[in-house]
Amino acid sequence: MAHLLVVESWVGSMSRLLPRAIREGGHEFTFLTRDLHHYLRSAPEGTAHPLLAARHVLTADTNDTAALLPLLERLHPVLGFDGVVTSCDYYLPAAARIAGHLGLPGPRPEAVENACRKDATRRILADAGLPGPRFAVHEEWADLAGAARRIGYPLVVKPVDLCAGMYVRRVDDETQLAAAVRALADYPVNARGQRRTPVVMLEEMLDGPEVSVETVSHAGTVEVVGVTDKSVGGAPAFIETGHMFPAALTAAETEAAEQTALAALKALDLTDGVVAHTEIKLTSEGPRVVEVNPRPAGNRITELVRHVTGIDLAAAFVDVALGRAPDLRRSDTGLRSAAIGFLVPHTAGTLASLGDGPPRDAPDVLELQLAEPGKQVKAAGSNNEYLGHIMAGDPAGTGARGRVEALLAEVRSGLVIR
Repeated sequence: MAHLLVVESWVGSMSRLLPRAIREGGHEFTFLTRDLHHYLRSAPEGTAHPLLAARHVLTADTNDTAALLPLLERLHPVLGFDGVVTSCDYYLPAAARIAGHLGLPGPRPEAVENACRKDATRRILADAGLPGPRFAVHEEWADLAGAARRIGYPLVVKPVDLCAGMYVRRVDDETQLAAAVRALADYPVNARGQRRTPVVMLEEMLDGPEVSVETVSHAGTVEVVGVTDKSVGGAPAFIETGHMFPAALTAAETEAAEQTALAALKALDLTDGVVAHTEIKLTSEGPRVVEVNPRPAGNRITELVRHVTGIDLAAAFVDVALGRAPDLRRSDTGLRSAAIGFLVPHTAGTLASLGDGPPRDAPDVLELQLAEPGKQVKAAGSNNEYLGHIMAGDPAGTGARGRVEALLAEVRSGLVIR
């Protein structure tokens, strides 16, 4: 039995999948957080959050890594940590720093920090010769406006240190650029109380579909688990509206996406102790890296992978954090594809009703989760405002996406927000 230190977590699916993987692996964990109520509020009424199954729950300022290191150094001989993990992007650098400080397995902290900073990732990939979009990073308006003219509209405005598509916007002219920059400036502290870096990144708008490559790195070897497709909507925002695994690509497209992801991981030195989710645009001029996430995919992609291949990426995440070879053997699950679609609200108000969805025990429905009437709704501007999701599988081929889209259409037909 091993003992992991879990440093914060997302409150979505990975906050449940990771404790489950730790438990099913025969291990236990200590949970470290600055605000336990953040997780208590996210648990369904009358249930205990899975993170509370920890052997210990420790409270400390997880936003102050310099203070955390000596604290955990004192606790380590008493509690005996064997690995450090987090599923929350905002704490990936801290987890890597802690593991390195305690002499535990994990990627180089600098490599994780570079992957978590979109501007650092861009520079490193460019220095390694990987083709990417033209980009610029500035703080002052005059510099941003000048860079935008040089890159050319339309372009993409991005924060360098936020997640879930927050404040990522397409802009078509200088007026829209100014609005996007002002909106970002009005969000100086992220949802976890961390002060943001005030610089803004501008990128050339890339054409083509987007996919993600799911990989596991251990002992210098990176293994590709597969390629997931991605549907994006909500313009001018970039909101993920659905995914399917495996992506319906040609063999050549799949190979190109995989090789691009492997090259990016090598350039960033993420070849040990990492489960990664690398997003790639398949442009008319070839694959281009969107971003590299040094943690398992969110939005239930890990569950799509498990339903099709039998590979549990949350369990692999635990294994590599412990310095152990992950089990990536595939099994015949009876499914050839699995897809998920999200119910995205486009107006604000109160959810009055939804259309009739599929029965939860329908043979092709793997998951069904929809908001209840009475919920307060925000118009979606990122991946944080979903009203639920439907996941379905196809035993014959790549029909899972079509099935999910048909089921979601039934639900949308009765969607009323007042």
